[in-house]
Amino acid sequence: MKIWVDADACPVAIKEILFRAAERTNLQLILVANHSMHVPPSRFIRMLQVESGFDVADNEIVKRLTAGDLVITSDIPLAAEVIEKAGQVLSPRGELYTADNIGARLSMRDFMDTLRSSGIDTGGPSAMSQSDRKTFAGHLDKLLK
Repeated sequence: MKIWVDADACPVAIKEILFRAAERTNLQLILVANHSMHVPPSRFIRMLQVESGFDVADNEIVKRLTAGDLVITSDIPLAAEVIEKAGQVLSPRGELYTADNIGARLSMRDFMDTLRSSGIDTGGPSAMSQSDRKTFAGHLDKLLK
């Protein structure tokens, strides 16, 4: 198993948890982003910089992942593509996306997008809480065992 991170929008606190997990489990952790970012020196952690552009990082993750790999993302369409390729998906807030729940998540995402495009302010996600970090770390540990 490899761990792929949709790193452009991944919170720093979650990246730190992932860095420690990669070292602890000796699993490859690949952060994919359209800009350079610092990663700690490690034989298990690397940065893959892709060109700027809509969904370029997402497409690169889908192209490279294999069945059973884990992808960290809050991007619902990316999560759906990963699940189609038999990958596992965990959001930075600790929500596990599965074949059973991704359809509902996609529908809700599309509904919210429609509201926003019609001028309705739907607000944004709340700030990442300590509880979110704990939930993420707990689910990550279960997935990596």
